Amino acid sequence: MTKTTSQTLLKITGLQVAYGGIKAVKGVDLHVNQGELVTLIGSNGAGKTTTMKAITGSLPMADGDIEYLGKSIKGKGAWDLVREGLAMVPEGRGVFARMTITENLQMGAYIRNDKVEIAADMEKMFSIFPRLRERKDQLAGTMSGGEQQMLAMGRALMSRPKVLLLDEPSMGLSPIMVDKIFEVVRDVSAQGVTILLVEQNASRALAIADRGYVMESGAVTMNGDAKALLNDPRVRAAYLGE
Repeated sequence: MTKTTSQTLLKITGLQVAYGGIKAVKGVDLHVNQGELVTLIGSNGAGKTTTMKAITGSLPMADGDIEYLGKSIKGKGAWDLVREGLAMVPEGRGVFARMTITENLQMGAYIRNDKVEIAADMEKMFSIFPRLRERKDQLAGTMSGGEQQMLAMGRALMSRPKVLLLDEPSMGLSPIMVDKIFEVVRDVSAQGVTILLVEQNASRALAIADRGYVMESGAVTMNGDAKALLNDPRVRAAYLGE
């Protein structure tokens, strides 16, 4: 059942992104309401990650607008957006390889100065991700892919985001680790964090989401209630091998 929602925290209108003369994203409309877990699914090369990079300012928009908390964030960089409560876990994780797990988590809280609360949140991350506690003094670059994904999510959560952007969190992970990552995403959402999840694993993403968008060749072709999309014959044929 879709959660009761109120304010629209993130709104994308007519988004276009081009690489050279080629349009990778062609007029995408998308919104995420407060408290929702919204997923953007599609095959490799559909434009999902490009959309995420445009939201965080790491790729320029050719046209359209992106509003966060009711204001345009066009031209703003990731640094500014984190300060405003919009945090992203990028595809490929992007942990600080030569820092320890503890230091990586501390870096997630660099915009904060409430030391007592930071310590409490650090303990919370260790309870969500027990494996990180076991290895808190280990260099992040020596961890497995799944452990690095946990760390990247924990680091983003340390900033106490209003909206968490997750780009392909299950990519390249073992089945057991994929289970853990989706369990954490579901639990973080249940705690009230608003999430936009980009994911190739359509069945797993739609199973935990409130709403979904299907992206093909740079455009959104379907959207609606996640469970309805999961049961839609077109989605099942295209993404679930049926």
